[in-house]
Amino acid sequence: MRFVHGVPVSGVDVDPETRCAHYRGDRDVVALRFGCCETYFPCFRCHDAVADHEREPWPQSRFDEPAVLCGVCGTELTAETYLELDEHECPHCDTPFNPGCVDHAHLYFEGGG
Repeated sequence: MRFVHGVPVSGVDVDPETRCAHYRGDRDVVALRFGCCETYFPCFRCHDAVADHEREPWPQSRFDEPAVLCGVCGTELTAETYLELDEHECPHCDTPFNPGCVDHAHLYFEGGG
């Protein structure tokens, strides 16, 4: 586990901006919170590699709670805010997020994608 801006992030080879062994691109700078354990991970593969339970996406009933961490500035976004981003960038620091993450939204957010 690594602390990113004071927030614990679990995963495999997590760097100071939440990149991991699975996703190391310039825009791979978010960690996502899972509903099963309320823990931030850089990606679903990290959860599968280190958690001792099946992954469950963040529940729709809690979309108004922080569920996404910007690894660059440390801003926590609600699932609702993150899913509504038009520009795929942090609304606080303008750092671009990987637009390909939308393809995996259903793995992170109940009813997503």
